[in-house]
Amino acid sequence: MDIKTTKTYHVLIKDRIYTGGADDVKDMMENEKADIILDLRAEAPEDTEYNRMHSPIVDDAEHQDESIKKSIAHVVKAYNEGKKVYFHCAGGSNRTGTVAVGTLLTLGKEKSIEEAEEIAKSACPKIKVKPEMKDELKRIFPNA
Repeated sequence: MDIKTTKTYHVLIKDRIYTGGADDVKDMMENEKADIILDLRAEAPEDTEYNRMHSPIVDDAEHQDESIKKSIAHVVKAYNEGKKVYFHCAGGSNRTGTVAVGTLLTLGKEKSIEEAEEIAKSACPKIKVKPEMKDELKRIFPNA
């Protein structure tokens, strides 16, 4: 019998940066063993069995520039330290997508917000960055 395993999380940068939703953490840890999990949910639970850092971004709120910048900085710092990183929000589409786009731009993997969003979407098809989050990215990366 052929047993098929379906990964519910996604690879943004091979062997280093992973994205998804809150429900994907256990599956990702069993397969990838990330060094750090960055939880972007505003409503994140406090109890966890993993090395989790809470870096909240409030969905559908204005002026999230600082929290988005902080979350991107956490991912980039862990990446630059050679760590495996997994970041997620509740469903893995808006806040996760926003940080994925910003991470790709910060690491110099892409030059524009649109290119970075296309790469992020190709890695994780459910990413959908809402217009207000895209506006935040335009303020953070004015030349992208």
